[in-house]
Amino acid sequence: MSAVTADKTERQHWMAVLARASRPDIATLIGPSIPDHEVLKAPETGTVMVEGRAGGAGRRFNLGEATVTRCVVRLADGMIGFSYALGRDAGKARLAAILDARLQREEATSPLRRAVDDLAARQSAARELASRKAAATKVDFFTLVRGA
Repeated sequence: MSAVTADKTERQHWMAVLARASRPDIATLIGPSIPDHEVLKAPETGTVMVEGRAGGAGRRFNLGEATVTRCVVRLADGMIGFSYALGRDAGKARLAAILDARLQREEATSPLRRAVDDLAARQSAARELASRKAAATKVDFFTLVRGA
């Protein structure tokens, strides 16, 4: 599966997957030993404004704020990794930044890249299932005109 599209690079793809992943999923991808690294920007938590669109494609509006944690690390080989993750999990942000740095030097066919693509597929399947469950509860309202 090629993650590159006209508007998304491979790195944007894996960073999005890591941002949505749980901490245990990220820890599984890293494996039993965390690579040597230096924390350039310690995990810090802040807020970002979340935008929505009316009907999914209409006018933009500010939906509200979301808590985000970010981190920047440098591996022993000099690769720099970044991460942004929803919520306050500093450990997840650090592990995701380490994975970002590792993934930058991996070949597209490497086992780590394939594992990230598998995680992306599982996330997509979970989203599709949730969407189907929500669609099953959809109610269409209509007005019946009497005596016209």
